[in-house]
Amino acid sequence: MSKIDDVAKLANVSKGTVSNVFSRKRPISAEVAKRVLEASKKLNYVPNHIARSLATKQTMTIGLNIPFINHIYFNSFQTHLINGIVARAAKKKYRVLLDTLSQGELDLPNLSSLPMDGVILIDPAEEDERIELLHQFNIPYVVIGRPANSNIDHVSYVDSDNVQIGYDTCRYLLELGHEHIVFLNVPEKMTVAVDRKKGFELAMQEQGIDEQSYSHHFRPQLKLEPSEFGYLKTMELLGEKRTKVTAIIADDESLAMGVLRALTVLKLSVPEDLSLIVISGDPSLAQKTEPLLTTVDLRASRLGEAAVDTLFKKMNIVHGEPEPEGIIQAKIIEKNSCRRMK
Repeated sequence: MSKIDDVAKLANVSKGTVSNVFSRKRPISAEVAKRVLEASKKLNYVPNHIARSLATKQTMTIGLNIPFINHIYFNSFQTHLINGIVARAAKKKYRVLLDTLSQGELDLPNLSSLPMDGVILIDPAEEDERIELLHQFNIPYVVIGRPANSNIDHVSYVDSDNVQIGYDTCRYLLELGHEHIVFLNVPEKMTVAVDRKKGFELAMQEQGIDEQSYSHHFRPQLKLEPSEFGYLKTMELLGEKRTKVTAIIADDESLAMGVLRALTVLKLSVPEDLSLIVISGDPSLAQKTEPLLTTVDLRASRLGEAAVDTLFKKMNIVHGEPEPEGIIQAKIIEKNSCRRMK
Protein backbone atom coordinates (compact mmCIF):
# COMPACT_ATOMS: atom_id res chain seq x y z
CA MET A 1 0.00 0.00 0.00
CA SER A 2 1.43 3.37 -1.01
CA LYS A 3 2.24 5.96 1.64
CA ILE A 4 2.43 9.73 1.64
CA ASP A 5 6.25 9.49 1.35
CA ASP A 6 5.86 7.63 -1.96
CA VAL A 7 3.56 10.30 -3.36
CA ALA A 8 5.88 13.09 -2.22
CA LYS A 9 8.87 11.38 -3.86
CA LEU A 10 7.09 10.77 -7.18
CA ALA A 11 5.66 14.32 -7.30
CA ASN A 12 9.01 15.78 -6.15
CA VAL A 13 7.45 17.70 -3.26
CA SER A 14 7.52 17.52 0.53
CA LYS A 15 5.14 15.40 2.61
CA GLY A 16 3.72 18.65 3.98
CA THR A 17 2.82 19.77 0.47
CA VAL A 18 1.02 16.48 -0.22
CA SER A 19 -0.89 16.87 3.04
CA ASN A 20 -1.87 20.45 2.19
CA VAL A 21 -3.15 19.42 -1.23
CA PHE A 22 -5.64 17.06 0.38
CA SER A 23 -6.51 19.13 3.46
CA ARG A 24 -6.68 22.42 1.50
CA LYS A 25 -5.56 24.23 4.62
CA ARG A 26 -2.93 26.21 2.75
CA PRO A 27 -2.92 27.51 -0.82
CA ILE A 28 -1.02 25.32 -3.27
CA SER A 29 -0.32 26.27 -6.88
CA ALA A 30 -2.43 24.54 -9.52
CA GLU A 31 0.66 23.05 -11.14
CA VAL A 32 1.93 21.47 -7.90
CA ALA A 33 -1.54 20.25 -6.92
CA LYS A 34 -1.90 18.60 -10.32
CA ARG A 35 1.46 16.78 -9.89
CA VAL A 36 0.46 15.52 -6.45
CA LEU A 37 -2.96 14.31 -7.59
CA GLU A 38 -1.49 12.55 -10.63
CA ALA A 39 1.11 10.84 -8.44
CA SER A 40 -1.58 9.81 -5.96
CA LYS A 41 -3.69 8.34 -8.75
CA LYS A 42 -0.74 6.45 -10.23
CA LEU A 43 0.15 4.97 -6.83
CA ASN A 44 -3.50 4.38 -5.79
CA TYR A 45 -2.87 6.50 -2.71
CA VAL A 46 -5.85 7.51 -0.58
CA PRO A 47 -5.29 9.85 2.41
CA ASN A 48 -5.81 8.15 5.75
CA HIS A 49 -8.36 10.27 7.57
CA ILE A 50 -7.55 8.72 10.96
CA ALA A 51 -3.81 9.21 10.57
CA ARG A 52 -4.31 12.79 9.47
CA SER A 53 -6.53 13.39 12.50
CA LEU A 54 -3.82 12.11 14.84
CA ALA A 55 -1.29 14.42 13.25
CA THR A 56 -3.44 17.55 13.14
CA LYS A 57 -5.41 16.86 16.36
CA GLN A 58 -8.56 17.47 14.32
CA THR A 59 -11.12 14.99 13.01
CA MET A 60 -12.76 17.52 10.65
CA THR A 61 -16.07 16.28 12.06
CA ILE A 62 -18.63 17.92 14.32
CA GLY A 63 -21.33 16.06 16.20
CA LEU A 64 -25.05 16.85 16.14
CA ASN A 65 -26.77 15.43 19.20
CA ILE A 66 -30.51 14.88 18.88
CA PRO A 67 -32.19 13.21 21.87
CA PHE A 68 -33.47 9.70 21.15
CA ILE A 69 -36.94 9.00 22.49
CA ASN A 70 -38.45 5.69 21.33
CA HIS A 71 -37.78 5.94 17.61
CA ILE A 72 -35.86 8.10 15.18
CA TYR A 73 -38.20 10.56 13.55
CA PHE A 74 -37.18 13.99 12.37
CA ASN A 75 -39.91 16.59 12.30
CA SER A 76 -39.85 19.34 9.70
CA PHE A 77 -38.04 21.74 12.04
CA GLN A 78 -35.25 19.25 12.69
CA THR A 79 -34.96 18.36 9.00
CA HIS A 80 -34.47 21.99 7.97
CA LEU A 81 -32.14 22.53 10.92
CA ILE A 82 -29.97 19.60 9.82
CA ASN A 83 -29.93 20.92 6.26
CA GLY A 84 -28.57 24.25 7.49
CA ILE A 85 -25.95 22.60 9.70
CA VAL A 86 -24.68 20.20 7.02
CA ALA A 87 -24.53 22.88 4.31
CA ARG A 88 -22.64 25.33 6.53
CA ALA A 89 -20.20 22.70 7.84
CA ALA A 90 -19.46 21.49 4.30
CA LYS A 91 -18.22 24.94 3.33
CA LYS A 92 -15.41 24.48 5.84
CA LYS A 93 -14.79 20.89 4.71
CA TYR A 94 -16.33 19.47 7.89
CA ARG A 95 -18.44 16.34 8.16
CA VAL A 96 -21.44 16.12 10.49
CA LEU A 97 -21.85 13.06 12.71
CA LEU A 98 -25.47 12.47 13.73
CA ASP A 99 -25.46 11.35 17.36
CA THR A 100 -28.70 10.00 18.83
CA LEU A 101 -27.38 8.84 22.20
CA SER A 102 -29.86 9.64 24.95
CA GLN A 103 -28.87 11.67 28.00
CA GLY A 104 -28.47 8.49 30.02
CA GLU A 105 -26.10 6.94 27.47
CA LEU A 106 -23.95 10.02 26.90
CA ASP A 107 -21.20 9.19 29.37
CA LEU A 108 -17.46 9.78 29.07
CA PRO A 109 -16.52 6.43 27.41
CA ASN A 110 -19.14 6.93 24.71
CA LEU A 111 -18.26 10.59 24.32
CA SER A 112 -14.53 10.00 24.01
CA SER A 113 -15.03 7.33 21.34
CA LEU A 114 -16.91 9.70 19.03
CA PRO A 115 -14.59 11.23 16.38
CA MET A 116 -15.53 14.91 16.58
CA ASP A 117 -13.96 18.29 17.23
CA GLY A 118 -17.10 19.96 18.60
CA VAL A 119 -20.77 19.32 19.26
CA ILE A 120 -24.11 20.96 18.50
CA LEU A 121 -26.96 20.01 20.85
CA ILE A 122 -30.63 20.54 20.10
CA ASP A 123 -33.79 20.40 22.24
CA PRO A 124 -32.18 21.33 25.59
CA ALA A 125 -34.03 20.29 28.73
CA GLU A 126 -33.86 21.76 32.21
CA GLU A 127 -30.51 20.76 33.82
CA ASP A 128 -29.47 18.99 30.61
CA GLU A 129 -26.95 16.22 31.36
CA ARG A 130 -25.38 16.52 27.88
CA ILE A 131 -24.40 20.11 28.61
CA GLU A 132 -23.01 19.10 32.01
CA LEU A 133 -20.75 16.46 30.49
CA LEU A 134 -19.46 18.52 27.58
CA HIS A 135 -18.79 21.45 29.89
CA GLN A 136 -17.02 19.26 32.43
CA PHE A 137 -14.57 17.86 29.86
CA ASN A 138 -14.07 21.17 28.04
CA ILE A 139 -15.37 19.95 24.68
CA PRO A 140 -16.46 22.84 22.41
CA TYR A 141 -20.24 22.86 22.07
CA VAL A 142 -23.16 25.06 21.09
CA VAL A 143 -26.80 24.60 22.03
CA ILE A 144 -29.72 25.30 19.72
CA GLY A 145 -32.37 26.50 22.14
CA ARG A 146 -32.14 28.24 25.51
CA PRO A 147 -30.00 26.22 27.94
CA ALA A 148 -31.09 26.06 31.56
CA ASN A 149 -28.30 24.51 33.63
CA SER A 150 -28.18 26.32 36.95
CA ASN A 151 -24.55 25.51 37.80
CA ILE A 152 -23.03 26.70 34.49
CA ASP A 153 -22.63 30.45 34.15
CA HIS A 154 -22.16 30.75 30.41
CA VAL A 155 -23.32 28.44 27.64
CA SER A 156 -22.97 29.40 23.97
CA TYR A 157 -26.29 29.03 22.19
CA VAL A 158 -28.37 30.19 19.26
CA ASP A 159 -32.12 30.36 19.40
CA SER A 160 -35.32 31.84 18.18
CA ASP A 161 -36.75 34.57 20.40
CA ASN A 162 -39.36 32.19 21.76
CA VAL A 163 -40.92 34.60 24.24
CA GLN A 164 -41.41 37.01 21.33
CA ILE A 165 -42.81 34.20 19.16
CA GLY A 166 -45.42 33.34 21.79
CA TYR A 167 -46.24 37.03 22.19
CA ASP A 168 -46.43 37.86 18.46
CA THR A 169 -48.51 34.79 17.62
CA CYS A 170 -51.06 35.60 20.32
CA ARG A 171 -51.04 39.29 19.48
CA TYR A 172 -51.75 38.51 15.82
CA LEU A 173 -54.94 36.68 16.81
CA LEU A 174 -55.92 39.34 19.34
CA GLU A 175 -55.69 42.00 16.64
CA LEU A 176 -58.12 39.93 14.56
CA GLY A 177 -60.58 40.16 17.45
CA HIS A 178 -60.02 36.72 19.02
CA GLU A 179 -60.05 36.31 22.80
CA HIS A 180 -61.00 32.65 23.21
CA ILE A 181 -57.63 31.28 22.14
CA VAL A 182 -56.10 27.86 22.88
CA PHE A 183 -52.33 27.32 22.72
CA LEU A 184 -51.27 23.68 22.20
CA ASN A 185 -47.59 23.61 23.18
CA VAL A 186 -44.68 21.15 23.24
CA PRO A 187 -43.79 19.31 26.51
CA GLU A 188 -43.09 21.52 29.52
CA LYS A 189 -39.64 20.01 30.18
CA MET A 190 -38.36 21.75 27.02
CA THR A 191 -37.20 25.32 27.59
CA VAL A 192 -38.81 26.47 24.34
CA ALA A 193 -42.23 25.50 25.70
CA VAL A 194 -41.84 27.62 28.83
CA ASP A 195 -40.66 30.65 26.85
CA ARG A 196 -43.51 30.52 24.33
CA LYS A 197 -46.08 30.14 27.09
CA LYS A 198 -44.62 33.20 28.81
CA GLY A 199 -44.97 35.30 25.65
CA PHE A 200 -48.51 34.03 25.02
CA GLU A 201 -49.68 34.92 28.52
CA LEU A 202 -47.93 38.30 28.41
CA ALA A 203 -49.88 39.29 25.30
CA MET A 204 -53.14 38.24 26.95
CA GLN A 205 -52.37 40.14 30.15
CA GLU A 206 -51.45 43.31 28.27
CA GLN A 207 -54.88 43.29 26.63
CA GLY A 208 -56.61 42.59 29.93
CA ILE A 209 -58.15 39.35 28.67
CA ASP A 210 -59.89 37.37 31.41
CA GLU A 211 -57.95 34.21 32.29
CA GLN A 212 -61.14 32.18 31.88
CA SER A 213 -61.31 33.16 28.20
CA TYR A 214 -58.16 31.39 27.03
CA SER A 215 -56.18 28.26 27.82
CA HIS A 216 -52.73 26.77 27.38
CA HIS A 217 -51.86 23.06 27.22
CA PHE A 218 -48.46 21.34 27.22
CA ARG A 219 -48.16 18.04 25.40
CA PRO A 220 -47.95 15.67 28.40
CA GLN A 221 -44.91 13.70 27.22
CA LEU A 222 -42.45 13.49 24.34
CA LYS A 223 -43.54 9.94 23.50
CA LEU A 224 -47.05 11.12 22.63
CA GLU A 225 -47.09 11.95 18.91
CA PRO A 226 -47.83 15.66 18.28
CA SER A 227 -50.59 14.83 15.78
CA GLU A 228 -52.27 12.55 18.32
CA PHE A 229 -52.04 15.24 21.00
CA GLY A 230 -53.55 17.80 18.62
CA TYR A 231 -56.38 15.46 17.73
CA LEU A 232 -57.20 14.34 21.28
CA LYS A 233 -57.02 17.80 22.85
CA THR A 234 -59.16 19.37 20.11
CA MET A 235 -61.76 16.60 20.47
CA GLU A 236 -61.74 17.13 24.22
CA LEU A 237 -62.18 20.90 24.01
CA LEU A 238 -64.64 21.11 21.13
CA GLY A 239 -66.39 17.77 21.43
CA GLU A 240 -68.44 16.95 24.50
CA LYS A 241 -67.07 19.84 26.55
CA ARG A 242 -68.00 22.40 23.89
CA THR A 243 -65.51 24.89 25.26
CA LYS A 244 -65.78 28.29 23.60
CA VAL A 245 -62.78 28.49 21.29
CA THR A 246 -62.35 30.77 18.28
CA ALA A 247 -58.66 30.16 17.52
CA ILE A 248 -55.95 27.56 18.13
CA ILE A 249 -52.17 28.03 18.10
CA ALA A 250 -50.40 24.78 17.16
CA ASP A 251 -46.73 24.59 18.11
CA ASP A 252 -45.84 22.09 15.39
CA GLU A 253 -47.04 21.20 11.86
CA SER A 254 -47.83 17.63 12.89
CA LEU A 255 -49.83 18.95 15.83
CA ALA A 256 -51.76 21.21 13.43
CA MET A 257 -52.58 18.18 11.26
CA GLY A 258 -54.08 16.51 14.33
CA VAL A 259 -56.19 19.59 15.00
CA LEU A 260 -57.45 19.59 11.40
CA ARG A 261 -58.32 15.89 11.64
CA ALA A 262 -60.38 16.51 14.77
CA LEU A 263 -62.17 19.45 13.19
CA THR A 264 -63.11 17.25 10.23
CA VAL A 265 -64.63 14.68 12.60
CA LEU A 266 -66.52 17.47 14.40
CA LYS A 267 -67.67 18.90 11.04
CA LEU A 268 -66.06 22.26 11.80
CA SER A 269 -64.27 24.36 9.20
CA VAL A 270 -61.16 26.56 9.15
CA PRO A 271 -61.40 29.54 9.26
CA GLU A 272 -65.22 29.80 9.28
CA ASP A 273 -65.70 28.03 12.62
CA LEU A 274 -62.17 28.27 14.03
CA SER A 275 -58.92 30.04 13.13
CA LEU A 276 -55.68 28.07 13.17
CA ILE A 277 -52.07 29.31 13.17
CA VAL A 278 -49.01 27.04 13.31
CA ILE A 279 -45.51 27.74 14.60
CA SER A 280 -43.55 26.10 11.84
CA GLY A 281 -40.13 24.71 11.03
CA ASP A 282 -41.19 24.25 7.41
CA PRO A 283 -43.82 26.73 6.20
CA SER A 284 -44.04 24.90 2.86
CA LEU A 285 -45.93 22.05 4.58
CA ALA A 286 -48.63 24.49 5.63
CA GLN A 287 -49.10 25.42 1.98
CA LYS A 288 -50.26 21.89 1.15
CA THR A 289 -53.44 21.99 3.22
CA GLU A 290 -56.88 23.34 2.50
CA PRO A 291 -57.12 26.08 3.50
CA LEU A 292 -53.48 27.24 3.41
CA LEU A 293 -52.29 27.75 6.98
CA THR A 294 -50.98 31.00 8.42
CA THR A 295 -47.57 30.16 9.88
CA VAL A 296 -44.85 31.54 12.11
CA ASP A 297 -41.68 30.73 10.16
CA LEU A 298 -38.89 29.75 12.57
CA ARG A 299 -36.24 29.92 9.81
CA ALA A 300 -34.83 26.60 10.95
CA SER A 301 -32.11 26.39 8.29
CA ARG A 302 -30.75 29.76 9.38
CA LEU A 303 -30.69 28.56 12.99
CA GLY A 304 -28.57 25.59 11.89
CA GLU A 305 -26.15 27.82 10.00
CA ALA A 306 -25.81 30.17 12.98
CA ALA A 307 -25.07 27.22 15.28
CA VAL A 308 -22.21 26.08 13.04
CA ASP A 309 -20.84 29.63 12.81
CA THR A 310 -20.86 29.91 16.60
CA LEU A 311 -19.24 26.50 17.09
CA PHE A 312 -16.47 27.25 14.59
CA LYS A 313 -15.80 30.50 16.43
CA LYS A 314 -15.40 28.53 19.67
CA MET A 315 -13.14 26.03 17.92
CA ASN A 316 -10.96 28.90 16.64
CA ILE A 317 -11.12 27.78 13.02
CA VAL A 318 -12.61 31.02 11.64
CA HIS A 319 -10.87 34.35 11.88
CA GLY A 320 -11.71 37.86 10.84
CA GLU A 321 -15.41 37.09 10.32
CA PRO A 322 -18.34 38.95 11.93
CA GLU A 323 -19.67 37.68 15.24
CA PRO A 324 -22.22 34.90 14.64
CA GLU A 325 -25.89 35.80 14.88
CA GLY A 326 -27.22 34.44 18.17
CA ILE A 327 -30.96 35.14 18.01
CA ILE A 328 -32.86 34.37 14.81
CA GLN A 329 -36.08 36.33 14.43
CA ALA A 330 -39.17 34.47 13.24
CA LYS A 331 -41.77 35.97 10.92
CA ILE A 332 -45.50 35.49 10.40
CA ILE A 333 -46.60 34.37 6.92
CA GLU A 334 -50.29 35.17 6.44
CA LYS A 335 -52.47 32.77 4.46
CA ASN A 336 -56.13 31.74 4.73
CA SER A 337 -56.59 29.98 8.07
CA CYS A 338 -57.27 32.96 10.37
CA ARG A 339 -60.33 35.18 10.03
CA ARG A 340 -61.22 38.52 11.54
CA MET A 341 -63.95 38.36 14.17
CA LYS A 342 -66.97 40.60 13.62
